[in-house]
Amino acid sequence: MFENIEFANPQFFWLLVLLPLALLWYVFKHKNQTAALKISSVKGFTVTSWASKLRPVLFIMRLLALAAIITALARPQTEDISTRTKTTKGIDIVMAIDVSSSMLARDLKPNRLSALKEVAADFIKQRPNDRIGLVGYAGESYTKTPITSDKAIVLNALREITYGELEDGTAIGMGLATSVNRLKESKAISKVIILLTDGVNNSGFIEPQTAADLAVEFGIKTYTIGLGTNGNALSPIGYNPDGSFRYGMHQVEIDEELLKEIAKVTGGQYFRATDNDKLEEIYDEINKLEKTEIEEFKYYKYEEKFRPLIFLAGVLLLLEWALRNSIFKSFI
Repeated sequence: MFENIEFANPQFFWLLVLLPLALLWYVFKHKNQTAALKISSVKGFTVTSWASKLRPVLFIMRLLALAAIITALARPQTEDISTRTKTTKGIDIVMAIDVSSSMLARDLKPNRLSALKEVAADFIKQRPNDRIGLVGYAGESYTKTPITSDKAIVLNALREITYGELEDGTAIGMGLATSVNRLKESKAISKVIILLTDGVNNSGFIEPQTAADLAVEFGIKTYTIGLGTNGNALSPIGYNPDGSFRYGMHQVEIDEELLKEIAKVTGGQYFRATDNDKLEEIYDEINKLEKTEIEEFKYYKYEEKFRPLIFLAGVLLLLEWALRNSIFKSFI
């Protein structure tokens, strides 16, 4: 009965201090309520009345009734809370990922592409209320998955992204244009592209500036990320006879001015990730910048529990009155 009970008016519990005061009053005044007869001897008198010994029970019943009434005044109740959330501002996001051979450089561990996929997966999991799509680009671009609210599909597609699906190169304009194409029909209030590259635009037939203008026309914000350490990085520089990559130190070249310009004209920001930790911090920062507004409704249902206490107090008082006017009538 009293599991998970809360009290709406706990201040009434201060009235419980009356109970010990009433008990003290009863103890000190009890003798004055009973007539005394002094005689020289009680020989010949037989005292067998059990009722006189039990008459304090009536006062105890009255105290218990008073305690029940005070507890009832404190209004014990249980609270049931149900919630419902409503997404008031949805965000559609396309992640444009460079999958050129330079993404296999090992300045990030184990390499740039693997590090990106791990961080991007965490980012996707933190966006349960948004739709996300993936675009891959190298010498050309393609849609890995259109924008969808099914995160399992997006995460599975992200895991499948590998080098070698496209002709090698870095077509930043193509990657951005394909991302814009995926978002241009979106009805979302906020549309975002996260474009990551580790190189310089050297392929494709769409200029990055043209793609950026398209993003502006369709109200699409673009965050750009330059990936790679400063200086030289251990990168693929050729092929071994068995077809595997031969690695060597290679100068890191990122067209930061271009990436800054794309971010600026579209209302986004440019970031530079030189190691795994910095890359993770960047995605955390974007996650904070692009927040989906969620409205939460809470419904409270209260169930009052004072009625059994009032019933108990009534029974005690009624029983006390009945005993006082029957069994204990001669003694009280």
